[in-house]
Amino acid sequence: MSGTHSALVPQTPRPSLTYQLVSSLLVFPLFRGLFRGSTSGLEHVPRQGPLVVVANHGSHLDPPLLGHALGRPVAFMAKAELFDVPILGPVIRACGAYPVRRGASDREAIRTATARLEEGWATGVFLDGTRQADGRVNQPLPGAALLAARTGAPLLPVAILNSHRALGSGRSLPRLVPIQLRIGEPVPAPAGRRRTDLDATTAELQRRINSLLDQGLLPL
Repeated sequence: MSGTHSALVPQTPRPSLTYQLVSSLLVFPLFRGLFRGSTSGLEHVPRQGPLVVVANHGSHLDPPLLGHALGRPVAFMAKAELFDVPILGPVIRACGAYPVRRGASDREAIRTATARLEEGWATGVFLDGTRQADGRVNQPLPGAALLAARTGAPLLPVAILNSHRALGSGRSLPRLVPIQLRIGEPVPAPAGRRRTDLDATTAELQRRINSLLDQGLLPL
């Protein structure tokens, strides 16, 4: 049985005013200015409907960059307690973040992300789950493929170059190296939820993201 939902054609939520302000006043000045940021492959980004955005993960810079540089908002999981912090809570909620309780099961997290996709959001997933010292996809997890199988959403591979050099694990101050996002062509949702289907899609995503990373390193 396929995990797709043929009747599911929700409209993508409009960016909130807070999202637009955070993009124009914070994220883009940092991305374009300090880190000489650039994005290629924007023509591959579907503008409407649910989308699972899948990327490598090298630093804490990745969520805001991925959430604001694709031409449409990308929702991410965030610890539930962050939503109780004054100013920060309303800002991250307006930017599409959704809360996951500390200690919540993977199943609950998947349900929460599925609900976001069914609302028409693009939802971001880092394929390894945690930051990687070399900035590559090394030990991919099947969560992104499972989300796509549950909702029928396509998967969009995105390679984030140099963020691990800019603010990787162990760094307290950023290095002002150029950062680039390279967007690949969408990958269809797996045919079903069997582990073999999920693993095949996950391996293809790993191959595509690492291939985008290998198209040429940016100068430091």
